[in-house]
Parts: sequence; C-alpha cells; structure tokens
Amino acid sequence: MARIKYYYDTETCKYERIKTKTSDVVLNLLGFFAVAFLLAIIIVPFYSSYFKSSREAELQKENEEMHFYYDMLNKEMKRVNQMIAALQDRDDNVYRVIFEAEPISSAVRTAGVGGSERYKDLLEKGLDQEEMIVEAFNKIDKLKKQMYVQTKSYDEILKFAKNKAHMWASIPAVQPIPNKELKRLASGYGMRIHPIYKVKRMHTGVDFSAPRGTPIYASGDGVVTVVRKNFGGYGNEVQVDHGYGYVTLYAHMEKFNVRQGQKVKRGECIGYVGSTGSSTAPHLHYEVIHNGNKVNPVHFFFNELTPDEYEKMLEIASVENQSMS
Repeated sequence: MARIKYYYDTETCKYERIKTKTSDVVLNLLGFFAVAFLLAIIIVPFYSSYFKSSREAELQKENEEMHFYYDMLNKEMKRVNQMIAALQDRDDNVYRVIFEAEPISSAVRTAGVGGSERYKDLLEKGLDQEEMIVEAFNKIDKLKKQMYVQTKSYDEILKFAKNKAHMWASIPAVQPIPNKELKRLASGYGMRIHPIYKVKRMHTGVDFSAPRGTPIYASGDGVVTVVRKNFGGYGNEVQVDHGYGYVTLYAHMEKFNVRQGQKVKRGECIGYVGSTGSSTAPHLHYEVIHNGNKVNPVHFFFNELTPDEYEKMLEIASVENQSMS
C-alpha cells in the first residue's frame, strides 16, 4: 500500500494531502533518463576503451612471446642446418673419397618436400599465424628430409667400410715367406737372365731363396683355385683367388698344405719351399696377378714393412741379376 503524504498549508492552517500529478511523474522519469543517458555517454566509452586497451595489451604480449620463441626456434634450426651441412661435407669429401664412392648429388640432398597441399589440414583450420606456422613446419620437414638422406648415406658408407675391410684383408699385402732381415729376395720382377737359357727374359714374379721345407704363407684371404703338380715350368704350384681381381701364384713347392676349393686366411701355411719344375735351387717363385695381368709383387709388401724397409726392398728387387727359375 502506497504511503499518503501531507503538507501544512499556511493559508488555511490545515494539513492538506499531497496529490501527485501525472505530468510531474513524467517529468521526473524524463529527468532520470536524461541523467542516465548522459552518464552512459561518459562512462561506457571510457569503460570500453579501458577494456579494449587491456585486451590489446594482452594480445600484444602473446604476440611478442610467440615471435620470441619463433626466433629461438629459427636459430636452433639454423644451427641444425649448419651441423647437417658439416656432416654432408665430411661425407662427400672424406668418407666417400676414402671408400671411392660417388658423392651424393646436391639435387638429392636439397630435394623439396611437397607444396602447400602437404599442409592442407593446417590451412583449413584458419590459424591466426598461419603463414608463420606453415613456414616453420616446412623448415622442419626439410631438415627431416636431409637427415634421412644423410642416414641412408651412412648406411651405404658402413656397407662400403665392411667391404673395404674385407678387401684389405683379401689383397695380397705381405711376403709369402718369413723375411724380416730382407735377405731372402733373390731376384725381382722384370727382365732377368734365365738360369737355364742364359738370355734375358721377362721374369713375371719374384724369387725368394729359402731352405727346403720353409713354410709358405698365403699373402691374403682367398680361395685356393689351383693345386697342381708339374714336372717342368712352375713345378708344384698353388694359386689363390683373393677376389677384387687379385690372384697369387706360388711355384716350385716341395709339398702342399691345402686342397682346391679351400678358404685360406692371410698368414695361413699353404705349403713348403722346394725345387720342383725348372728350378735351379730351393726357392719360392711368387707372382701377383691383377685383372689377368702379372704385376710387380714388391709393390704389395707394404703391409708389414716400414717405409725404409720398403725402399730397401724396392732397391733389392730392381737389381738385374739372374733369376732362379
């Protein structure tokens, strides 16, 4: 129930009831709304400005942080790129040179990883920093591709290394009989006086003088392909196929210590010194055959000789004397 208000009328000396006019109510409401409208005009823009500035500051801070970490990521990717470049350089100019392998072409190393379709899922999300994110993913994908290529290269190098180790073990690289003092080399490779015909003829190997029964050793890993007895020429001979185009021949042997088809290791005894065939005294005639051509065996004694000993051996082998067979 609304309260009734009165006022004291000095003219009538009575309390008269206050009557509110409709026009007064309307005017009061209009005044209230006018004041409220004025206050809204002043306060709302100020509040909006304050809220907007606060949100913008927050977004700017987030943006700066994102750029900071993006720059850090770029620097790390640059460092990784430099490391990969160093590995690639070492791979092409060291490892592949050692193992006589072709370097990987730059076209393979720098091949692309696909166009924008590769990042279709990212593009469809409508990210705020779409360009920056796609660029980062693209750089990472390129690094992954380069790392993959380098990994495959190392797999190939490892295979080369294993083959190279096998090749070095197979190549005839030691003297076939003990000769520490370098006194057993009696005749070298080249034109020598034949012991029977007394004329110069091509001597296709080297002769090691040694007592009958001296052990003869395989000069490299391989498979025995020939075990043959002859009454003339090489006499009792053994041939070992070392692979990689290399074959060694051991002639004038007293007896054999291997059979045809047998696998032998470098340093394994394959027979004993004798004087069979067209031999004038107990000795070993030793040949190295590469790709069907008989080459100078002295060049293959490097594995057990010092540089000085090797020079001395070359000097001894170069003397044009009489061969022993």
